[in-house]
Amino acid sequence: MLRRVSHTALALVGLLLAAQAHAQEDPASPEKSTITRVGTTAAQFLKLGVGARAVALGGAYVADAGDLSAVYWNPAGLASVRGSALQLGKTTYLADVNFNSAAFATEVRRLGTLAFSLLLLDSGNMTVRTEQEPEGTGERFKVQSFALQASYARSLTERFSIGGSFKFIQERIWHSTASSVAFDIGTLFTTPFERLRLGASMSNLGPKMRMDGRDILFSEDPNPNTDGSVEIVNAQYRMDAHALPLLFRVGLAWTAVRSGDHTIVVTTDAAHPNDNSEYINAGTEYDFRQLLSFRAGWRNLFEPDGEQGLTAGGGLNVRIDRRLRARFDYAYADFGRLTQTHWFTVNLDF
Repeated sequence: MLRRVSHTALALVGLLLAAQAHAQEDPASPEKSTITRVGTTAAQFLKLGVGARAVALGGAYVADAGDLSAVYWNPAGLASVRGSALQLGKTTYLADVNFNSAAFATEVRRLGTLAFSLLLLDSGNMTVRTEQEPEGTGERFKVQSFALQASYARSLTERFSIGGSFKFIQERIWHSTASSVAFDIGTLFTTPFERLRLGASMSNLGPKMRMDGRDILFSEDPNPNTDGSVEIVNAQYRMDAHALPLLFRVGLAWTAVRSGDHTIVVTTDAAHPNDNSEYINAGTEYDFRQLLSFRAGWRNLFEPDGEQGLTAGGGLNVRIDRRLRARFDYAYADFGRLTQTHWFTVNLDF
């Protein structure tokens, strides 16, 4: 049975890698050296990350997603949830943009784990400026993006789990919106080496998004120098459709030390996005008595012209009573010339 599941896990990972290879650009293309796809996808908030523990580990979380952050990194990790769990996350991202997350999961006996989550990005109010009025028109606008997600995961054996998510995505800029749906899928496999785990996931597979709304409408005189029966024609700008930020991840998590009160975990991910070059994330965590944790990592290694880098953080586990446990996590993420961000997450298991 174990051999059959091992073959299944490797086959699923192979399918993800094959899809990744198919999504890559032709290396022989003459445009490859001068044209990149950076900034060509919509819904960029889907790339920010969720959960202070995962961020502190440098985003190397696809093989170690054992809490509700798994809804973002690898839905197969939800299979480890026992009972019910709640996670709330908050960060003030770059340029004072608010990015919040919430997730709830519950274990359904003999069926697996169900989870529901929300990602919300809010720019806050900004001044409307035009070419004629660069100091502002007196109007205010904001950018808001959100994703509602339903996830399901199940352990097929003690070593192998699989999970998937369906999400509704919407972006709003002033009075215009763009919407889409997307799917995620992931697998987790504990290898025969016990302390070594393998994970793979594919995120944000779905149709393109196109902005629409009254902000793109305008009225124009098609021929202002000629008198005629038609003086004003109502029209709208033609908006391009943009792909979602499709992302493939493959990663390893290794419990390097498990001795008495001390545990050390080392994680690494290789990622292939459809709008940038490949990169690697790496992180490590030291845990003392499942009470205090200290973490460090590095994001987006080998990404050309990247500003992301060092991450660090920690966590505190508190048992409130026999059934209720709380974990408080913090993460710091350096963005080079763009300064840094601070992430806060509260986890409740009950």
